[in-house]
Amino acid sequence: MNTTQALKAPLSLLSVVIPAMDEAGCIASTIEHLHLTLKLKSIPHQIIVVDDHSSDSTWDILQEMASSNDALSPIKNDSESGFGRAVCCGINAAKGDAIVVMMADESDDSNDVVRYWELLNEGWDCVFGSRFMKGGGVIDYPWLKLRLNRLVNHLIRVLFRIRLNDTTNAFKAYRTSTVQGCQPLISPHFNLTVELPLKAIVRGYSWKVIPITWKNRRSGVAKLKMREMGSRYFFIIAYVWLEKYFSRGDYLATGQGKRESSSSQSEEENH
Repeated sequence: MNTTQALKAPLSLLSVVIPAMDEAGCIASTIEHLHLTLKLKSIPHQIIVVDDHSSDSTWDILQEMASSNDALSPIKNDSESGFGRAVCCGINAAKGDAIVVMMADESDDSNDVVRYWELLNEGWDCVFGSRFMKGGGVIDYPWLKLRLNRLVNHLIRVLFRIRLNDTTNAFKAYRTSTVQGCQPLISPHFNLTVELPLKAIVRGYSWKVIPITWKNRRSGVAKLKMREMGSRYFFIIAYVWLEKYFSRGDYLATGQGKRESSSSQSEEENH
């Protein structure tokens, strides 16, 4: 840890933002596992589940769970539907000084949320999980989606000259001040998963990468449609790349120390 990180105040509240569209089959277990894990680790937390225009009983389940769980704050995305819009809705409602974006389908491990919290408290501005570094892993990842994932992430690594090999993964953690420093967020859909970490990197916030695990959903239907998202991903990649090379440092965070963990620099891809 560098001096800049050590001087940062300890965090007091974690806000976990979970966008959910038609997740009645798994949203209850996702919340229960997350809440229990954070409670056992004595991490003060707020769980914000954003109902993104669900047509099933997701909202009813959230309302029932909130009646017996003070940490749960269900809200509705009142704008147009879209993963990015739902996440931004949750960010706007967050009361914590740290934010984790997590999927509703139990693909992300609650224990990794604890590790994110601990590292943010060490002073990092962002903590990114990688499924494709030593120690990480995926279970039942669709082969075509996996190939496209690796292709897009390789392109990002080359364009931005970074070691991060899983930028497209939505499951990441940020200090709230970092998210505020990355505004405005313009991605309405899953391309927000690329916009937010790349803006944090380009704007000079410190970041660390750790291995995480991911498993495919057991119920419901995946919302990411690769055919629809291709052009949106490439647009936001180009948008942030242009900021990196033409903003002349106008958006750079001030007073930042080392930008990337030396341990994450030494990690190599497994896939």
